[in-house]
This record gives sequence, structure tokens and C-alpha cells, in this order.
Amino acid sequence: MRRISLSLILCAGLIFTSCKNEKEKNDLDDQQETEVTTEMETEKEEVKKVKVSLQPVSNSKLSGNVVFTEENGKVAMTAIISGLAEGKHAIHIHENGDCSAADGSSAGGHWNPTGQPHGKWGSSDGYHKGDIGNFDVDANGNGTVNLTTSEWCIGCDDKNKDLLGKAVIVHDGVDDYTSQPSGAAGTRVGCGVIKK
Repeated sequence: MRRISLSLILCAGLIFTSCKNEKEKNDLDDQQETEVTTEMETEKEEVKKVKVSLQPVSNSKLSGNVVFTEENGKVAMTAIISGLAEGKHAIHIHENGDCSAADGSSAGGHWNPTGQPHGKWGSSDGYHKGDIGNFDVDANGNGTVNLTTSEWCIGCDDKNKDLLGKAVIVHDGVDDYTSQPSGAAGTRVGCGVIKK
């Protein structure tokens, strides 16, 4: 009789331990699944995108779009522009998100929150946060601009990095990277407000 009781106790103990281990495994699986889901949601929240439509100013024929995409702490800018004369043209980010003036002057000067001199992007001598530079336009009047940087953000709390509320300006001339305060890039021919 003792053998049967002992056997029953051992069997019950094994069943209890097995059930406990299975429950712990299921709890761990649920926890890992929740962590993966949370990580995926966080990744989705990190991607921000703003599309800017460029409008012609100063009686130009310019058109185009600029897309800013923020992901993993970097902002990628892609601009597709048409309606310009063949050659090089300047593009900058200006301080005011206002394209109401017929000549684009309502956008103000270059976006320069850190008080640097005007210069070529990345120059050790200094440059504005809005000093994107020059781009090439082909014989059909089309040009593209691509830039990726960690010096910008979209809708963050850092006023020295936040693009929202600024304007993209395209010029008919070339930025010489030395003339102060704006590189002598000529007439503003395109303007677009950066907003959500």
C-alpha cells in the first residue's frame, strides 16, 4: 500500500512540475511576443514623413516636390524639381514657413539657428542648417536633390534641428558658398512650406 501511495505522490509531483514548467514557458512566450510587438510599434512611430509642394514665385515656371523622411535619427531629403533653365541652381531652407510674397521674400533669410556664417554644407568654417547647396538641372529643365543628415528632425523639441515651420527655396542662380549672408544665389523662383 505504501508503494502505491508513494508512486501516486511521485506521479502527482511530476504532473505538477510539468504543468508549472509549461505555464512558465507560455508566460515567457507571451512576454517575448509582447516585447516584439512593442519594438515593432516603436519602429513604426520613429518614421516621420513630410511632403512639400513647391510653387513658382517671381513669375517662374518651376514646379516640384520635396519629401523629408525621418527614420532612426536621420532625415533624408529628396527633391524633384522641373521648369528651370539648364545648369546649376541653389536650394536652401529658409527661416519662415511663408510663401505668400510674389517673390518668395516672405520666407525670410536662410535658416540659421546656430548663428553660423553661410557656407558649403559640412564645411569646417561653418554653414547654416539651411545651406543645402547647388544641384544640376538637365536640358529638359529637371533636377533632383538628395541629402541625408542627423542635423535635422521633423517635429522634435530641438529648435536647432526642427524643420517644421520653415520653407524650401529654389534660386535661379548658383550658391558661391562664400558671399554673406546667402551665397549670392539670385532670384527666388520656387517656394514650399514645410508643414505636416
